[in-house]
Amino acid sequence: MEKFKELGISDLTIRALTDMGFEEPTPIQEQAIPTLLTGRDLVGQAQTGTGKTAAFGIPLLQNLKNILGGIQGIVLTPTRELAIQVAEELNKLGQFSQIRALPIYGGQDIQRQIRALQRKPHIIVATPGRLMDHMDRRTIRLNDIKMVVLDEADEMLNMGFIEDIEKILSTTPDSRQTLLFSATMPRQIQNLAQKFLKDPVLISTKSKEVTVPLIEQHYYELHDRQKFDVLCRLLDIQSPELAIVFGRTKRRVDELTEALKKRGYSAEGIHGDLTQAKRDAVLRQFREGIVDILVATDVAARGLDVSGVTHVYNFDIPQDPESYVHRVGRTGRAGQTGLATTFVIPRELEQLRSIERITKRKIVRMTVPTVNDAIEGQQRLAIEKLLNQIEEGNLERYRGRAEELLAETDSVSLLSAALKLLTKEPDNTPIKITEEAPLRTRSFGSKRRQPEHRKDTASGKPRYKTGGYKK
Repeated sequence: MEKFKELGISDLTIRALTDMGFEEPTPIQEQAIPTLLTGRDLVGQAQTGTGKTAAFGIPLLQNLKNILGGIQGIVLTPTRELAIQVAEELNKLGQFSQIRALPIYGGQDIQRQIRALQRKPHIIVATPGRLMDHMDRRTIRLNDIKMVVLDEADEMLNMGFIEDIEKILSTTPDSRQTLLFSATMPRQIQNLAQKFLKDPVLISTKSKEVTVPLIEQHYYELHDRQKFDVLCRLLDIQSPELAIVFGRTKRRVDELTEALKKRGYSAEGIHGDLTQAKRDAVLRQFREGIVDILVATDVAARGLDVSGVTHVYNFDIPQDPESYVHRVGRTGRAGQTGLATTFVIPRELEQLRSIERITKRKIVRMTVPTVNDAIEGQQRLAIEKLLNQIEEGNLERYRGRAEELLAETDSVSLLSAALKLLTKEPDNTPIKITEEAPLRTRSFGSKRRQPEHRKDTASGKPRYKTGGYKK
């Protein structure tokens, strides 16, 4: 922990970092924390997985005074899931300093949030729409704000939150410290920083720190109607421990989830139209390994930090190269290897080349697996299960019956029967997945995307903002 101490971090926070299992700071933490502890504004170009929550969370906790009542810090995030995760990490970091963070987001009962606010948390982690609702109700006042953090600013821009963000910042004291973190820096984000930040320090993580080198990246060129059967074959061959399948739209996610369940896979889906309780339940099942496959849209999965994800499948090529980086970053974490697979229809090959240019990584073309490949993959898995049982031992109670069977049947026939029982034969039941139009090459890479419906109002009704289209 010596490197953390050198950054000027307090003893109470060091205790929390030790308790959380941190060993040494990431590059963005080394650059950001000393600067932020001096009170300077900051613009950080960094993506999910680089440790930026602690990079802004530690100074946020240390610069606030827990003896003061009322909200002193605000973190704005684009999604409910990210708000919950950031609040959880802030509460862990502040467990010994008695500074508490409260997540505020659409989809949760607003009266429940009002009751929680009456307990006077020091930090609010909020989606912009729901924070605006509380400001309108006067249940949250921003008079005493010492620090504001904009997390995933480019994604909030894509979702049409830019006007809300400007109104929120305009309501806070001019003396506040302001932090802006964004994976990309489009013109509107630069204008936002210029308008609301005072002489900010600029830091950026290098691409080698953002893209994880342990991730294998493959693609398959195929037609849309082939995608589902090929996905099932890959699942049978690779047998991922935890996998995320990305679909472009909510309809796609729903259809894929149901189709996978019909084929016998343990899968659940998340997107913006699900209730918060349902989304929380699905994510809990996925984290605990009860569900093996999570099917998700980009927005629903943004900011997810689930350890142990071994495979990512891009059922649809992402809208832009930045989204690709975010998707594949769900795997290969904490020094573990990961595999990212992308399905590409012929008309989308130029989009794939654009991803390769931006990420400076070659994505390897693979041959589409056959049904026989899937069967062989399942047989290999069955053999591994048998050998693992031998290594584990505790077979004494079965030896007598095994010897009786060997006296009546040859060993090859017995093993063949065992393999057949353990092998999951591919299900070729025809399943229709609605085809989607390919991305247009000329629009690829633009930041004008189709955000999910906003439901950050107290009524829960969809709200559309500028900066995106309705689906």
